[in-house]
Amino acid sequence: MDFAVVQGDIAQQSADVLVNAAGTSLRMGSGVAGALRRGANGPINDEAMSKGPVDLGGVAVTDAYELDAEWVIHAAAMPHYGDGNATAASIADATENALERADELGAESLVLPALGCGVAGFALDDGARIICETVAEYDPDTLADVRVIAYSDEEFETISDVATSVKDTGGL
Repeated sequence: MDFAVVQGDIAQQSADVLVNAAGTSLRMGSGVAGALRRGANGPINDEAMSKGPVDLGGVAVTDAYELDAEWVIHAAAMPHYGDGNATAASIADATENALERADELGAESLVLPALGCGVAGFALDDGARIICETVAEYDPDTLADVRVIAYSDEEFETISDVATSVKDTGGL
């Protein structure tokens, strides 16, 4: 599946689904989760936590409240217990499960952050490669517009370089 890399604040994006970089408790703290929580301007954190905890790599769906989306998929690429670090497997599973759940919802568009990178301790270039390869290899039912979002200039450059490499090698 083709996808794009964009730069900006995920809470300002317009799509059927916005993906939250969640931990297994689904508690919405800082980073992507904090931006989505503030943008939703509603009880999104309470709703998310009522659906957790989930297994590492698991997902849960909530309403998007005041975000310009129908749903938020909370993708747990990091544990909220123990060491709190993401793994290659948890990033791949969370990405794939988010894509599958979006298809189950009938979503056509989805915005996905760098799951497991940042506070979860996984290197951005390695995490971006896992995410981009998983998206590129995914065979969608309804998804047609998938965007991997970066916040900072440096993050955008790294993810864009990785995405170009993945696309040039056919996803592998």
